[in-house]
Amino acid sequence: MAAPPAKERTIPNALKFAFGGLAGMGATCVVQPLDLIKTRMQLSGGGKSSFTVASEIAAREGFSGLYTGLSAGLLRQATYTTARLGIYNYVFEAYKKSNNNVTPNFVVKMGMGVFAGGCAALFGTPAEVALIRMTADGRLPAEQRRNYKNVVDALVRIVKEEGVLKLWRGATPTVGRAMVVNAAQLGTYSQAREMFVGYVPDGIPLHFCASMVSGLVTTIASMPVDIIKTKIQNAAKGESQLSVVSNLLRTEGVLSLWKGFLPYYARLGPHTVLTFILLEQLNSAYLRYT
Repeated sequence: MAAPPAKERTIPNALKFAFGGLAGMGATCVVQPLDLIKTRMQLSGGGKSSFTVASEIAAREGFSGLYTGLSAGLLRQATYTTARLGIYNYVFEAYKKSNNNVTPNFVVKMGMGVFAGGCAALFGTPAEVALIRMTADGRLPAEQRRNYKNVVDALVRIVKEEGVLKLWRGATPTVGRAMVVNAAQLGTYSQAREMFVGYVPDGIPLHFCASMVSGLVTTIASMPVDIIKTKIQNAAKGESQLSVVSNLLRTEGVLSLWKGFLPYYARLGPHTVLTFILLEQLNSAYLRYT
């Protein structure tokens, strides 16, 4: 009598969520300085380059200043990335089960990514607000700085001084950005990967090249929403979202919507690569050792 086929091993849904968050947090530890530089450039009215901004931060705040807001960045990954990758994997597997194990097509995958990104952005907005404020603080005069000690202190003070709803300040552009990012990343990553097959060795080199192309397209598409989100979340108490956007366009022009392009792209590409490499390693380790 033939032996029954071996049952395919799967990773529990809870661990898929956890591994996604851990992978994002690991990538953030590497790219946090680029996120800081990007935020400072978006909030600056001048025409300084990313290298100039980085030099000024290091000179005024020391090397450790490049990691200002790291605790908020880690919390953002623990909430946003955990939810984004976890929801996507859950919906993906649910679709296959309800369609006789048929893999969803490209358009359906994009829809799943948009849905997962939008839902996850709601979870991650409080950490996003804290991150923007903490990374922006060093550019302000000493008497105007908020001087949050860490992300917990930032969240507590925002609730105490401005009300709990302010934790979701800029939630609309944050969700919009997440939806744009996920749609762009899924589409261009798949297409770039197909284009590079046969020219770039399979594995990490192929993933790296495809992710960098994906990051370029995603950066161009998502930067306007990201900058508007940043401006709104850093705005002074009482300033409306409409006035923030109108002041930005009136004083800095339309091209300011792509300010900080280089550090934004330099962060998005490597962060995507590192996140998925770490995620694959965590998945492999679980299947190998359990």
